[in-house]
Amino acid sequence: MSTPETQTPRPADPTASRVRMLAILAGIIIVVGGSYFAYHELRGRWYESTDDAYANGNVVQVVPQTSGSIVSIFTDDNRLVQAGQTLVALDCSDSKIALDQSEGNLARTVRQVRGLYSNVGNLSAELESRRTAVERARSDVERRRSLVASGAIPAEELAHANDTLEQAQSALSAAQQQLASSQAMTDNTGVMSHPDVKVAASAVRKAYLEVSRCNVPAPLTGYVSQRTAQLGQRVQPNTSLMAIVPLDQIWVDANFKETQLQHMRIGQKVELSSDVYGEGIVFHGKIAGLGMGTGSAFSILPAQNATGNWIKIVQRVPVRIVLSRAELAAHPLKIGLSMRVEVDMHDQSGPILAAATSTQPLFATDVFAHQLTEADKAIADVVQANLGRGTAPVVPANAKADARKH
Repeated sequence: MSTPETQTPRPADPTASRVRMLAILAGIIIVVGGSYFAYHELRGRWYESTDDAYANGNVVQVVPQTSGSIVSIFTDDNRLVQAGQTLVALDCSDSKIALDQSEGNLARTVRQVRGLYSNVGNLSAELESRRTAVERARSDVERRRSLVASGAIPAEELAHANDTLEQAQSALSAAQQQLASSQAMTDNTGVMSHPDVKVAASAVRKAYLEVSRCNVPAPLTGYVSQRTAQLGQRVQPNTSLMAIVPLDQIWVDANFKETQLQHMRIGQKVELSSDVYGEGIVFHGKIAGLGMGTGSAFSILPAQNATGNWIKIVQRVPVRIVLSRAELAAHPLKIGLSMRVEVDMHDQSGPILAAATSTQPLFATDVFAHQLTEADKAIADVVQANLGRGTAPVVPANAKADARKH
């Protein structure tokens, strides 16, 4: 008879073990499914991200406005330049000669116009003298006519008096025509507004601009890239000399799948990171606009799916994101850098397309405005020097325009 110590243990029930494993698996599935559902409801459906994003920005080509040979280069690749700073100087000997000739022509024209105004005064005085002579000759005729009637003088003297009257009247008529001709050249004008002076001044302005354009300025502040200008190179207008990249005008073009765009709106907040600075540096921005077509639609050779075998490929649409300027200043981005983008889509109040047009220029420069201002000042100096003594100072045209604005 066996003892309890020597009894063989019963084997484990396989059904119970299988049920226990299924319960554990079901619990795992429920936990994972619940976690995914919670993630999707709390975060997943409100955020879209992509690694297919790159920094982009304006690349401003620096081109001359006149032809010439390069004699000086004041900057090089990767250097900072300020708006208005001279980048390249061209030989402008021919332009300076043309400027001297045009200034001489303007001075001569001003003196000729002064002569026209002076001639009007002389002809006016002569006209009054002719009128006086006609009145005197007419009085002589009347007096001699009464004397001839009384027999005091012969009729021959009356004939001579009539001849003198006719000559005086002819001279008066000629003086009137000369005065009218001179007045036609000067009526309703001053020296500066006279057509001849304005034509000569335009020639000076053009020549002055040609000289000014021998110094090629930076249209805006930024960093130099792609310098191709070389000393002695003969350049023509619109020849690219270098490019300037303003690092404060950088944005990001993020290429999202078309399936990610359903809830994207203009103005939604975006967080970005760059491979250059790593995940520790986070940039903040917002959506500025959604592209008007996919990348393939605007390619040089767009796809033609109407022929041949067709496989559906999810397309990508570029989304432009503007960045915080303060963050860009602290951590500058270069054009073409890879970015990781995550869009917060909680706020869906914005439009899908821009609803208003811009009434102000998005980008502008005033570095070329001073050229015309200086040209007008040079013209005023030439005119003033040839007006003669006792003439009021000539005000440049741009100064008059500024006065009218204020």
